[in-house]
Amino acid sequence: MKYNQLLLLLILGSFGINAQSLKQISLEDIWVKGTYAPKFVAGFQSLNDGRFYCATDAQQNLLRFNLVSGKLVDTILSQSVIEQLNNGNSIDLDDVTFSADEQKVLIGTQVESIYRHSSKGVYYVYDIKAKKLVLPTKNQILYPDFSPNGNLLAYVKDNNLFVYDLIRQTETQLTTDGKPNQIINGGTDWVYEEEFAIWKGFAWNALGNKIAFYRFDESNVKEYSMPIYGKLYPENTAFKYPKAGESNSMVQVFVADVLTGLLSEMEVGKETDQYLPRIQWVNSLNKLAIQRLNRLQNKLEVLLAEPENGRSSVIYTETNSRYIDIPEQLTFIDNGKSFLITSEKSGYNHLYQFNLKGKLIKQITSGNWDLTDFYGYNEQTKQVFYASAQEGAENRAIYAQSLNGKTKLKLASEKGWNSAAFNKDFTYFLHTYSTINTAPVYAIRDSKGTFVRNIETNEGLQNALKNAQISKASFQIFTTTSGQHLTGFTILPTAFDPTKKYPLLMYVYGGPGSQTVMNRWFGSNYLWFQHLAQKGFIVVSVDGRGTGFKGEDFKKCTYLNLGKYEIQDQIEVAEKLARLPYVDTTRIAIWGWSFGGYMSSLGISKGAHVFKKAIAVAPVTNWRYYDNIYTERFMRTPQENGANYDDNSPINHVEKITGKYLLIHGTADDNVHFQNSVELIDQMIKNGIRFDSEMYPNKNHGIGGSKYRLHLYKRMTDFLESN
Repeated sequence: MKYNQLLLLLILGSFGINAQSLKQISLEDIWVKGTYAPKFVAGFQSLNDGRFYCATDAQQNLLRFNLVSGKLVDTILSQSVIEQLNNGNSIDLDDVTFSADEQKVLIGTQVESIYRHSSKGVYYVYDIKAKKLVLPTKNQILYPDFSPNGNLLAYVKDNNLFVYDLIRQTETQLTTDGKPNQIINGGTDWVYEEEFAIWKGFAWNALGNKIAFYRFDESNVKEYSMPIYGKLYPENTAFKYPKAGESNSMVQVFVADVLTGLLSEMEVGKETDQYLPRIQWVNSLNKLAIQRLNRLQNKLEVLLAEPENGRSSVIYTETNSRYIDIPEQLTFIDNGKSFLITSEKSGYNHLYQFNLKGKLIKQITSGNWDLTDFYGYNEQTKQVFYASAQEGAENRAIYAQSLNGKTKLKLASEKGWNSAAFNKDFTYFLHTYSTINTAPVYAIRDSKGTFVRNIETNEGLQNALKNAQISKASFQIFTTTSGQHLTGFTILPTAFDPTKKYPLLMYVYGGPGSQTVMNRWFGSNYLWFQHLAQKGFIVVSVDGRGTGFKGEDFKKCTYLNLGKYEIQDQIEVAEKLARLPYVDTTRIAIWGWSFGGYMSSLGISKGAHVFKKAIAVAPVTNWRYYDNIYTERFMRTPQENGANYDDNSPINHVEKITGKYLLIHGTADDNVHFQNSVELIDQMIKNGIRFDSEMYPNKNHGIGGSKYRLHLYKRMTDFLESN
C-alpha cells in the first residue's frame, strides 16, 4: 500500500468523535463490573426432532422451547423437582447432557478444571419418564457418557474405565491397571489434550455393547513439577510433559465388550513412536476408524479396524513436505461406502470425498480460499455445510453446497464473522454474527439462510458502546518488501489529531495458523484497546507470515524457522508506521501473550531499533522448553534442527535489548512453564539487562480471575504510560 493511502486509511473514521460528552471505559468496567460484557446464548441445545431446543432460565430450570416461535413448550426439569428428589437440595443446571433418546439428563456438579479442556466432577442422572434422580458414584469422575440406549453410563475414575448400569444401579470396572502418571485408560495425556484437542479417550459403538478406548503408558515420559503456594511448605504438583525431542507416551487402542469385559487390542502398526489423534466408530460398518500420524507429522493415515479381532487396514494416506494439520473428524456417508475429509493438498484447506480403498471420488470445495469449519453433511438433501474465508481472511461466511458441486448457497449475507450451530436434521441453525466493532447477534435461520427470529441482539451492550468513547477499528493491508500482503487493524486515539504525535502499541500473537486480525467481536482486549485509545494510544495488530487462512504456503513458510519471518514482518510494519507523521518513533511498543509473548520478546531484542517497550505474558523463550507435538510439527526435533531452535530464541538475543521490557508469568503455568521466564531472566541478569517483571502465584497460562485480570491489565497499562 502506498504511503499516502495508508495515511488516509488511518485517519478516516477518526473525526466526528465528541469524546468529552461520552463515557470513558475503565479497567474496572472491563474486569470487575462487566459493564460491557455481551450476553451469550448459553446452554442452547437442539433436540432430536429439530423443532425444539432446551435452555435454562434464571432460576436454573431446564426448559423446552419451540425453535421457530421461541415459545416455551414445557419444563423438562425444575428445581422444585430436584429438591424433592435430592433431600431439599437444589442443583445448578449449567452443565447438562441428554441421552441419545432424550429420556435421561446428565447433570454435572462440583466440576473442577484439570488442564485446558479436561475436568472432573460429581454427576447425577435424571430419568425424565420415571422422574428419578440417580447418583452413580459420590466420587468425582471424568468424561461421563451415555450409551446409545441411555441405560449405561461410561466414565473414567482413577485412570480406569468404568460402566454404570442405570437400571440395575451396578458399577463394572473394565480396566484395572490405571495409575497416576503411569497408565491412563479412557482419557489422554497432557500433550494430546493440549495439541490434538482430545481429552475424552473413549467412544461407544451404535449398539451400545462395545467401547473403544485409548490406553496411554506414560512411564517413559519425564515429569514436570511446580510448587503450589499457600501453605507453610508449598505442595509440589507433578505431571508428565514431553518436551521437544523427548519421549512420548506409548499409545494403544482397545475395544471393550461391555457384557463380557473382554478387551481386544486394535492393530496400529509396529511403530510405537507415533500419534493416534482420533478414533471414531463407523457405525454403518461396525468398524473403528483410527487416524495415525507419524512423529514428524507429515504423514497421515486412516486405519479401519475390526473390533472383534483388531485387524486393521489402511484406507487413506496423505503426505506433506512440511506438516499436516489433522482433520477434526471423518464423515462416513452412503452407508459407510465413502467418507469426507478436509485437506490442504491443493494449497488451500478444502473438502474431499474418498472411497474405502483410498481412491479420490471428488474434490467438493475448491478455490483460493480456506474452508475453516465443516459443520456436517445432510444425507437427505446431499448437501455439505461449512464456513470459509472466501470474503477475506478476516471474515467468515456460511455456505450450503450440494455434494456434486452444482449448487452453492450463502446462508447469511452480512459481511463480518458468521458461524453456525445446526440442528440434528440441518433444517435450522443458530446463526452468530458480529464484527470487530459490534457485539454478537444470535438468530435462528432455516437451511436456506432465511431469517426466522432473533434470540439475542445485545442491544443493551450496543447502546452502552454508543455512549462510550469508542474509536472504531479499521482494516488495512500492509505490503512488505518481500511482496507479502499482510492484513491488519488499527484503533486510533478517540480524540485523534493528525497534527499531533502519539505512542503506538502493536498487539501480536503470530503462531502457526493463528489469527488476531478478525472482523469479529473479541471482547475484553478490544475494550482494553479502547481504554488505551482514550489515553492517546494508537493500537495496531498485523497477521504476518505463518498465520492462518491465507493458504498453505503463507502459513507453512515458517517451517523449521519459527520466529524468524514472523518477527521480520512485525518489525517491517512497525518501521512503516514509524514514518507516519503522527506516530512518535520514541514510543513504539509491542505486546503479546504465549506465542505473542515470544514474539514481543524477539521484538524488544531483534527489533530494538524500532520497539522501545515490550510486554511479554507467559512467553516461550526457547522452543526446547515446549511440548513436542506442537514444537516438532513446525521445527522437527532439537536433535535435527537445534541451530534454528537457538537462533530464534529470545534468550540468545538479550544483549540487544535497549528498551524497557515487562515480563509476566503465572507460577503454575502447566502449558508454557515458568521455567521459560526464569531462564530468560537468568540470561538478562548475566548480560546486565534491566527489566520489569510481575509474577502471579498459582496461576496457570490464562491468569484467570477478575481481581488478577484487573491487576494484570492495570500493571500493563501503567507500564505503557510510564516514561
